[in-house]
Amino acid sequence: MSEKELILKAMKEAGEPLNAGKIAELTGLDRKAVDKAMAAMKKDGSIVSPVRCKWQPAE
Repeated sequence: MSEKELILKAMKEAGEPLNAGKIAELTGLDRKAVDKAMAAMKKDGSIVSPVRCKWQPAE
């Protein structure tokens, strides 16, 4: 499973918007790896921010 897939899975399971630190904690990934993957996911539109500094999967 790729980092992006792990991040999306953690977001869906949480059922609420998450920040990068919480995602790193839930997935066990390094925080820098989470930040890098999330930056790419923001660009491609696979995640959206409903609240400042928190992210969730795009519908």
